[in-house]
Amino acid sequence: MNFIYNSGIYLLGFAIRVAAVFNKKARLWINGRKGLFVKLQNQINTANKLVWFHCSSLGEFEQGKPVIEAFKKKHPGFKVLLTFYSPSGYLHIKDSDIADYIYYLPLDTAKNAKRFINIVKPDIVYFVKYEFWYNFLFVLNKKEIPVFLISAIFRNNQIFFKKYGKWYREILSFISLIFVQDLKSEELLNSVGINNVLVSGDTRFDRVTQIALLANKNKIVKNFAAESFLIVAGSTWEPDENILLNYLNETKFDVKFVIAPHEVHSQNLKRIESMFGTNIIRYSQFENKPETKAGVLLIDNIGLLSSIYKYASIAYVGGAFKTGLHNVLEPAAHGKVVLFGPDYSKFREAVGLIEAKAAFSFENFNEFKKIADTLINMPEKCKSASSFAENYVKENCGATALILDKTAVFLI
Repeated sequence: MNFIYNSGIYLLGFAIRVAAVFNKKARLWINGRKGLFVKLQNQINTANKLVWFHCSSLGEFEQGKPVIEAFKKKHPGFKVLLTFYSPSGYLHIKDSDIADYIYYLPLDTAKNAKRFINIVKPDIVYFVKYEFWYNFLFVLNKKEIPVFLISAIFRNNQIFFKKYGKWYREILSFISLIFVQDLKSEELLNSVGINNVLVSGDTRFDRVTQIALLANKNKIVKNFAAESFLIVAGSTWEPDENILLNYLNETKFDVKFVIAPHEVHSQNLKRIESMFGTNIIRYSQFENKPETKAGVLLIDNIGLLSSIYKYASIAYVGGAFKTGLHNVLEPAAHGKVVLFGPDYSKFREAVGLIEAKAAFSFENFNEFKKIADTLINMPEKCKSASSFAENYVKENCGATALILDKTAVFLI
């Protein structure tokens, strides 16, 4: 099985190199790793104690960030190494001061794993959520370096729980302690003999709470909303925007929308503007036209959405008609009832919000209209659901503190 896995890794590397000829993301993946070991050798000071955090991409980083920040505060004598597998994560964070060293993770060959760990010499390691690289974990285990998997979640259709999954279960045995999000994950792991497990919850709850507390005031959004009922729609795609357009055209209520599309490149912004016509204005243009009668404010930059939710009467989170539901915890942390489309069953937090009566899902425009009309027409129902959302987030905080508490013993 080792031979098959390692052969697969080499084939993966070859496939990415071929794809790099015509695919930008693959090209970034390859070019970002050029000269990596020389950089490691020249830049990392092994005289310092070092903690290594690894995230696949940006989403996993958001889960790992509260742990990174809390670790730095609790253990200031450690240098922090942060690695990414994906260009989308690395390129977004590479200039951040969240870590002392930020690099790509090399391809998981046996040679690369040994060389990387021999250079870096980590004292303790945290992998976030779904990272199961056999050779890296094997070397860490062999060198008796404690490694933890945090904010993990497991489902019974994963290969670890198949009859032929014995070799993959061995990978999990290399991990010192697996911090899972829920009891079901713990039970699944226990059922196949993996007992180095602790239910800690999801660190994203800690993260979104931090973001909500630090949210900046936004005069543009506040002035745009004025006294209207404001629906903030985040990470939207075309199916979401069609529903919002139909609602704006049909509603009898005084409603305004803030739309923050998932993609903010020029072509997509123009597409959305063409849909709403004269009833939309870009965020970057609003200060020059404060008297506009537009009913839609189009966010044309990134980084604002998490703080804008604080001004919402209700939140609409996109993606559940197309690519998969986006972040529903950010609006919930602001105490906002959340609406989203039908494809949410794989998102534990979305299911949790619905069970807490803090969120509502809809299959089509008519269902969305019915829910939105009810929340607007019944302020007490909207207020109650918003309170449930805020409580749901608060009740699920604390994973970061638990993880650091339980891993501190490995630093002695």
